[in-house]
Amino acid sequence: MDIGAVYRKYFKNNLFLKIILLFSVITIVTIITFSYLMYRNAAQTAVRRELDNQTRAMDSVNRYIGGKVESVQAMMNDIYRSDSLSAELSIFLLNSYEEYVKFQLDQFTAEETSELGSALDYFLGRIDSDSSIRNIVLYSSDRQVLYSLDDNRRFKLVVTNMARSYIPDVMAAESRNVTAPNYWVSKAIGRDDPRMFAVRVPINDKQTLKNIGQLLVYFDSEQIASALAGYPEMKGTIHVRDANGRVFYDSAGARYGLKLEPESGESTAVLDGQHIEGDVYTNKLSSGEGGYAIVGEATREEMAVSYVGTRNTILLISFICIAVATLIPSLFIMNFAKRTNEIIRFTRKVKNGDLNARIDETREDELGQISKSFNAMLDELNQYIDKVYKAEINQKHAELAALQARVNPHFLYNTLEVIRMRAFSQGDSDAAEMIYSLSVLFKNLVNPKRQSTMQSELEACRLYLELFRIRYKNKFAYEIDCPPELSGVPVMRLALQPIVENYIVHGIDPAREDNFLAIRVRPEGGDIRVTVEDNGKGIEPDKLAEIRDRLSVAEETEGSFGLRSVHARLNLVHGQPYGVDIESEPGEGTTVTVRLPQAEEGVIHDA
Repeated sequence: MDIGAVYRKYFKNNLFLKIILLFSVITIVTIITFSYLMYRNAAQTAVRRELDNQTRAMDSVNRYIGGKVESVQAMMNDIYRSDSLSAELSIFLLNSYEEYVKFQLDQFTAEETSELGSALDYFLGRIDSDSSIRNIVLYSSDRQVLYSLDDNRRFKLVVTNMARSYIPDVMAAESRNVTAPNYWVSKAIGRDDPRMFAVRVPINDKQTLKNIGQLLVYFDSEQIASALAGYPEMKGTIHVRDANGRVFYDSAGARYGLKLEPESGESTAVLDGQHIEGDVYTNKLSSGEGGYAIVGEATREEMAVSYVGTRNTILLISFICIAVATLIPSLFIMNFAKRTNEIIRFTRKVKNGDLNARIDETREDELGQISKSFNAMLDELNQYIDKVYKAEINQKHAELAALQARVNPHFLYNTLEVIRMRAFSQGDSDAAEMIYSLSVLFKNLVNPKRQSTMQSELEACRLYLELFRIRYKNKFAYEIDCPPELSGVPVMRLALQPIVENYIVHGIDPAREDNFLAIRVRPEGGDIRVTVEDNGKGIEPDKLAEIRDRLSVAEETEGSFGLRSVHARLNLVHGQPYGVDIESEPGEGTTVTVRLPQAEEGVIHDA
């Protein structure tokens, strides 16, 4: 349904619903706004808390990797502190393996071994003591040879001549000391596994300080997860990538070996910052010395889990606040609306004529005062009606009684009966019939009853018209049409006869041969409409306007007793719109319409 149609149907003409609607909208908008601000603040706090937790986890990873770098550096420091190991390592890297073995045999014969054993024994011992080491690789830059020791104590020699291998170029190009495993080196030593990271330190001759090679230690990347054991509730993932952007650790295990573009400015071991990239929260920690970057990532959905409980609590509280803030005032307003509608209902009853209606209201607020004032007004109105309205009706009935009493009934009956019998005895039947009609007519006029039926009123009109039909012979005719179902309807006495009399006095033209009067009774909308239509002289416009003005004036005026009396009595007894209406055209005739109530409510009956 259209919103505009709903508003016009339910709210436009209902003040209380408008108040409820306006108050509810303001309340809901206010609560939703505050709830949103609370939710946003709680969400931001939760996200910051989770990012801080992720930062601490990243710092733990950084410490783990830094510890491995320090352990590799400690290997070289141990060798440098031992003259025999340092000299042995130099011979190992600067000579062929056969020459190194011969040197070892000479040392064994001379019993001049170091307290740390041989260099290879030292590295094997470090592999045994650190379970995260997968390979230790020694590279001779002069001879371009790789020597590999793995965690299974296997030794492998790989010749990496520049003409046949990329390894010399790779070893020369590597500049940072923590990297993902180089493809060519890993392939050469038979350790093609991306789940490792390499720590590299240069090897210098202790005597000449000349660089003679490099030490590469391959660590198991998955053991970095041990640094995250203290952060089981951390949201999102953490991955570590080298300076070239290659990932050598991913807590989700999905991006090992992938190359991601490194960010610029990764030069110091500080928190690079927290920011949002699309729908992902990114947290970065870079190491300038190690050349690697630790990146924490968490999607909005993952972060939302941390504050979903807070969100649900805010929603529940908001819903309760909206319900309480709108329901309670609405109940009060609807109570006022109910009381107001009760007052409106009673005013309509009064409008429909029930002046005995009263509002039962005992409270002393504004509506109670209105109700009491309304009841007091009705009491005063009833007193006024008793004093004025009923007195005026009695006066009208008194005037009618005076009119009826102008003729002595018994004298009139006796005289008319003598005249009628005399005319009948002399053979004048027309005169006898006229006298009979006149006698019956006067008998009805002086009848003390205040109410008659439609049939008796039409009969009185017929008797009156019959007098003049006989008088004018063939110059006058009339017609009375009334449905049988309306003949018994109660009608106020003398409601029609004065109108017929007006036609005889003012409208009939004795010179015409076709004078005609029609009385028709018809039901109309629950009422009765009686039309008295003639083809007489008609009424001039000025005179017609004067007659209509007289009908609308409350006081009696000279020359208007007939029509005015009928109209005034109908108005007084039955109210508007009951009464007389008149239409006329000069030379065409006149139509008088009398509107009567079919139920005759308000008619004063005889005791």
